[in-house]
Amino acid sequence: MSQQTATPTPPPTLTGLFLIFSRIGMTSFGGGLSGWLLREFVQDRDWISEEDFLNGLAISQALPGINVKNMAIWIGHRLLGWRGALLAVAGIIVPPAILIIVLGTLFSHLLQFPIAHVLLAGAAAAATGLSLSMGVTTARRVPRKLIPMIFLAGTFVAVGILRLPLVWVVLVAGGLSVLLEYLNLRRA
Repeated sequence: MSQQTATPTPPPTLTGLFLIFSRIGMTSFGGGLSGWLLREFVQDRDWISEEDFLNGLAISQALPGINVKNMAIWIGHRLLGWRGALLAVAGIIVPPAILIIVLGTLFSHLLQFPIAHVLLAGAAAAATGLSLSMGVTTARRVPRKLIPMIFLAGTFVAVGILRLPLVWVVLVAGGLSVLLEYLNLRRA
């Protein structure tokens, strides 16, 4: 009985990175992209460790703008420098934008058919499942520490219950959490 060995994944190329992000951008609908990125770059290709991916995701979510665009820039830069970042973000934005224009034109004519509404509901369910999968993966890997849990609960109460403006909650909680982490690093 012979033991199977995993075939090593070839290293990333600029063209390959552009095509991967183009495919992901053109075949995704309504969210769940971070789950696809995790599967593509961590699980299938092993180009980025899961810990690095989750750190990049956290940074991407903290920065202004669209999370997946930020993540494309981060992954592209991590793998192939500024050229990788440029082609990754172009891949996630340009081909899907062209496809959206074409599909929008076609879809305006297809809305008269009930099946179009069924297809949209199915796509929304799939996107919800991918987002949930990413949330579960992230929740399982994040270390359970008291201070981050306090920030999590405080943010939930401030935004979800007290209905405070999200921008101010993020600025205050984010600033405090960065300050606390900075002080912890200085002590260590």
